[in-house]
Amino acid sequence: MMTSSYSNSPCAACKFLRRKCNQDCIFAPYFPPEEPHKFANVHKVFGASNVSKLLNEVLPHQREDTVNSLAYEAEARIKDPVYGCVGFISGLQRQLLGLQKELDATNADLIQFTIQGSSSLGLGHVDYSNGFYNYPSNFEQ
Repeated sequence: MMTSSYSNSPCAACKFLRRKCNQDCIFAPYFPPEEPHKFANVHKVFGASNVSKLLNEVLPHQREDTVNSLAYEAEARIKDPVYGCVGFISGLQRQLLGLQKELDATNADLIQFTIQGSSSLGLGHVDYSNGFYNYPSNFEQ
């Protein structure tokens, strides 16, 4: 999402750094003036010089993804200075494991209730070995 705001107002980076934004500004396409917090966070965590060096080292078609990754990590680092986005990912993994255990327990309860229900209805043994409930048929052909 390139922005062509070179001539109107300085990009968020140049405005933050209080410098003149010119036509070849490396920050302008990725830090539009209407998103000053994006550059402020990236600058706070990584520094303008490091970001500039990084953007000059990556291929032009990779720069937008690079800036988006830096912005995401910077925001995560501000929220959690020690772990950043890794802490968020770990939290999601813990939540996923908890939900998987809950799902397994619910499935076990469901199987138990199905077996109890089939025996009380006189259906005999219920086969669940293939992942489907196979009730024995009372109709023989």
